[in-house]
Amino acid sequence: MRPTLLVDVDGPLNPYAAKPHRRPAGYETHRLLTPRWEAAERRRLTEWGLPNKRMKPLRVWLNPDHGPALDALPFDLVWATTWEEEANAYVAPVLGLPELPFIAWSSPRPVPDNGVFWKTPEIVTWAKGRAFAWIDDDITEADRTWVKEHHDGPALLHRVDPRYGLALDDFAALTAWATTLN
Repeated sequence: MRPTLLVDVDGPLNPYAAKPHRRPAGYETHRLLTPRWEAAERRRLTEWGLPNKRMKPLRVWLNPDHGPALDALPFDLVWATTWEEEANAYVAPVLGLPELPFIAWSSPRPVPDNGVFWKTPEIVTWAKGRAFAWIDDDITEADRTWVKEHHDGPALLHRVDPRYGLALDDFAALTAWATTLN
């Protein structure tokens, strides 16, 4: 059985932390108004006393080369993003990816302690001991320690710099890790 690659959108695929005037090479700008983003923006504008103000779409930078590169990895792909099912409607088509399974996060989100990212316990619960790699920009040593203590299978928690997004070195690291499982 192939390991699973859990893919976050913002950070790995959308280098949101890059300077606005320095979009990384290969990325294209997309303006997306997803239902989840629209609802969040509507709440913010209403709280600010501006309920009739026009909503700005979310600026997302995506690299169309990432779809084929992800698809070529020796993994089964799963979205592990707050975009949840919206990643299939808005991100996957731009990258040329098929519809992928996604992790539906708990609501309200759990609040782990000791610096553990809120996604980490949910990912371990979802994985049920299966081998997985996870790419996200919020992964820390606290998350790696937590997974080692709570997950019975192999796991790679790979942090991607949100200023640059996925790079060739990231794809190489994922491939190298997956090949050690055979």
